Amino acid sequence: MVVSLPNILTVIRLLAAPAVALAYIVMPHPFSDWTALALFLGAAFTDWLDGVLARAWDQESRFGAMLDPIADKAMVVIALSVLVGLFGLRVWIVIPVTVILFREVFVSGLREYLGAKAGTLKVTQLAKWKTTVQMVAISVLLASGVFQHYFGMWSWGMSGDMVAQVLDGSVPDELGLRSMWRGFVVTSQGGLLLLWIAAGLTLLTGIDYFKKAWNHLKDTPDA
Repeated sequence: MVVSLPNILTVIRLLAAPAVALAYIVMPHPFSDWTALALFLGAAFTDWLDGVLARAWDQESRFGAMLDPIADKAMVVIALSVLVGLFGLRVWIVIPVTVILFREVFVSGLREYLGAKAGTLKVTQLAKWKTTVQMVAISVLLASGVFQHYFGMWSWGMSGDMVAQVLDGSVPDELGLRSMWRGFVVTSQGGLLLLWIAAGLTLLTGIDYFKKAWNHLKDTPDA
């Protein structure tokens, strides 16, 4: 059952992860922003779709069970790295990204150490919410690059005072700068808020997994 549609979708999602980063290397803005956003949204959709198809068609396999979490983590880790590159080493993005990446490494290490006992670290409903909020936050932040590019392009050559007058309504907005600026503010600030919420959920799920694994980590496990 290795060659099945759910597994093919998982492989595509795994390959899309590095493509998000490569888009910014081989393409200029805004094509890189649109491409990265499309790749990430497509990957998020296939993450949901391959699970639904695998269960509906009874095509769940050990290969898919192994590859699915790897593809998910690769997409999130690479996308977060791209966002740090885009927004810079600013505290309001570095802290939540660091929390999320630390948790992913920590839980992966726990699962590897527990081996056959890793089944005790089952995915909880809170972990599913964490993943959903992460995906939405990253998508919104990637979208902010699109608004930022068009705002910068359409305001090219304007003085700071002119841009300020357009934004406050003193000067007619013939190019739609206000819409681009509002889009950038909403997506950048909203995406950051969601990323901090995702980091909080990530921390909670990491603590929960550690508590569940603690009995297997002690030198004298409880009976």
